[in-house]
Amino acid sequence: MNAILIKNTSRFFQETFGTTAEKTVLSPGRINIIGEHIDYNDGYVLPAAIDKIICFAFEKNNSNQSRIIAIDLNDEFEINLADPIELTDNMWTNYLRGVLKQLKLKGFKVEGFNCVFSSTIPVGSGLSSSAALECGFLFGLNELFNLNIKPVDIALMGQSAEHWVGINCGIMDQFSSVMGLENKVIKIDCRTLEYEYHNADFNDYSLILFDSNVKHTLMTSAYNERREQCEEGIAIVKNNFPEVTSFRDCTEQHIIELKDVMSAAVYKRSLYVVKEINRVILACDALDKGDIETLGKLMFETHEGLSTDYEVSCAELDMIVDTLKKEEAVIGSRLMGGGFGGCTINLIKKGHEDRIKKQLSALYFETFGIELKIYDVKIGNGTSLYKNN
Repeated sequence: MNAILIKNTSRFFQETFGTTAEKTVLSPGRINIIGEHIDYNDGYVLPAAIDKIICFAFEKNNSNQSRIIAIDLNDEFEINLADPIELTDNMWTNYLRGVLKQLKLKGFKVEGFNCVFSSTIPVGSGLSSSAALECGFLFGLNELFNLNIKPVDIALMGQSAEHWVGINCGIMDQFSSVMGLENKVIKIDCRTLEYEYHNADFNDYSLILFDSNVKHTLMTSAYNERREQCEEGIAIVKNNFPEVTSFRDCTEQHIIELKDVMSAAVYKRSLYVVKEINRVILACDALDKGDIETLGKLMFETHEGLSTDYEVSCAELDMIVDTLKKEEAVIGSRLMGGGFGGCTINLIKKGHEDRIKKQLSALYFETFGIELKIYDVKIGNGTSLYKNN
C-alpha cells in the first residue's frame, strides 16, 4: 500500500512541476500501546510509529514563493516566506504554516520550494495524522535546506506548531512519529523527555484497530475537566505528603488514605493515574520478557480504568472491548486516545483475525447502526528519507 502511495506521490509531483522531486520523505502515524491520559500527569507513555504514513515530495524552486499541494484533499496553497505567517480558516494549511512560523522564530532561513503530499493515515481516527504532517514537512525542509535540526528538536518544533494552531497536545505524538523504530515501542518519560526502546515482538499476534466511527462532542470539555481534576488531586496529595512532587511518586495507598478529603471524581481520577503509571512499567517488563499475554491483560485493565475511574469511554467503545474480552483469541483490548469515540487497540492471535472482524462488525452494526472501520497496523520506523533519494 505504501509503495503505491510513494509511486503516486512521485508521479503527481512530476506531472505538476515537470521535474523529479529532490527529496521524498515518509512520516508515520502512531499508536499508544498503554499509558493513556498520563502524559500531562508526569507519567510515562508507550507509543510506536506505525506503517500508515504521509509521503511528501519536495524541491527548491529558486523563488520566494512556496507552493504546497495536498493531493488527497485536491487543495493547495501558496505562501511567501517573507510575509508574516497567520492562522487561516483552512485547518490543514495551519499545521504547515505553524511549522514555517517555528522555523522563522528560530532564525532558520528557508527559500521557496514546491511540495506535494499524500497519505495512508486515516484522518480523525486517533493515529495522529497532524503530528505526521508537521514532522514530515519539517523533516523534509530540514533535508532540503540542510538546516541541521536534531530529530528531538523536530518533534518539539512540531509540537509547538500544533500549539500555535490551538491544540495543546503533549509531546507523545510528534516524538513517536519522528523517533519510532520498527518492532520497538518507545517508553517516554513525559517529565524529562528521556526515552528508551523496548522490543515489541508480536510474532504470534496481530495488532488491529477497530474504529468506532463515532466522535462524541464531550471530548474537549471533558479533557480539560480531567486535567483540572488531576491538578486538584495532586495538590491535595502534596498538601498531606510533602515528599510527593507528582503522581509519579505516589502509591495507591497515598490516594486511598485521602479518599475522605477528595471529591468522588477527583479520587477516581487520581487513583486511575497512579495505577496507569504503574501499568506502563509492568508493560515494559512484560515486553522485555516477550510476555505478550501479560501485556494484553494490562490493556484490558487500562480500559476498565478509563471506563469506570477516568470516565472517558462511551457505549460504543465499551461494547467493542466487552465483546472482544469474551474471545479467547483476543488477549488485549482498550480504547486508545482521548476517549468518547475513536479507536480501540487490540491484540488478536494470528489465524483468528478474519472471523473476529466479521463477527464484531456485524454485531456492532446491529447494535448501533454504524459501520465499524478496521485498520491492520504494524510497528514501523519514524520519519525518514525514502531510500531512493
